[in-house]
Amino acid sequence: MANTGVVAALQAALAAENAAIFGYGVAGAHLTGSSQAAAEQDWTGHNQARDTLAAMISAQGAAPAAARAYYQLPFRVHDAASATRLAAYLEDGVTRAYLGLVAVSDQRLRRFGAMAMQEAAQRAASWRGSTLAFPGLNPSGPLAP
Repeated sequence: MANTGVVAALQAALAAENAAIFGYGVAGAHLTGSSQAAAEQDWTGHNQARDTLAAMISAQGAAPAAARAYYQLPFRVHDAASATRLAAYLEDGVTRAYLGLVAVSDQRLRRFGAMAMQEAAQRAASWRGSTLAFPGLNPSGPLAP
């Protein structure tokens, strides 16, 4: 029998990975050179993470949720600058999604979530050119200035 909290956290991470895969397809179309190569590398990593999460969900006795056919972008992407902003935005979303895994009782899954958060936060910082104080937490939350 599947642990519903664990499955929900895994499904949320899977949804974020699927959104990132879609978004990197859009961003990559507006990038060139080393930025395009970085986007392709990140896209590949998100595909691998999606496959890992799907296997983890299946191991819990649940069916991995399918990716959507289309995702609404948070803003118009029309050039390299907006594509770079989108990549950082996507990584922030992935970081937030893995935060849910850090809260489960299974130590192995907590570690997996923490490592995935760290990787996504590093990618976001690379795209943004700066780090966030508390990656994965909503900056407009109750502790915002």
